[in-house]
Amino acid sequence: MPSGTLSSAQREGLLAALKARFEKNMSRHQGCEWAEVRARLEQDAGKLWSLHEMERTGGEPDVIGRDEATGQFIFADCSAESPKGRRSVCYDQEALDARKEHKPHDSATNMAAAMGMELLTEKEYRELQQLGEFDAKTSSWIRTPPEIRQLGGALFCDRRYDTVFVYHNGAQSYYAARGFRGSLRV
Repeated sequence: MPSGTLSSAQREGLLAALKARFEKNMSRHQGCEWAEVRARLEQDAGKLWSLHEMERTGGEPDVIGRDEATGQFIFADCSAESPKGRRSVCYDQEALDARKEHKPHDSATNMAAAMGMELLTEKEYRELQQLGEFDAKTSSWIRTPPEIRQLGGALFCDRRYDTVFVYHNGAQSYYAARGFRGSLRV
């Protein structure tokens, strides 16, 4: 997992922001206690750094549940729209390499890997939408099945007309209103 080093001030600032968001949005993580989340975060500097990157790029990460099998807390980007610092990117490195002109600055899969998180799957995206209304004006790349990607496509989602839609596009496409959301297990 990629990781950087946070200063004490960055670490405390991030923990304060995460705690405030956690307490403001209790419906996203019923049955979870902040003290236990914080204890897990303090045990893993790499995960804390990943959450810092999610926050820095506009994702507003929050706990959205707990994996019953592993006990891990699941964080996801809960910003109302696709995170601003992760927009205008194509799907993956292969798509980035295929562009001959007007290349975007990066790809969704590259950025997610560098940040130490995973792109949401369609199932995870739909579950997130049960916790609020996200991407009413933007869209987000989601993890694309290999059989679709091998044919040159990639999937993205948004919410319109109170409905979650899944679409396809060429993996090399990118738009100012399309970014990606990620998840992280701690």
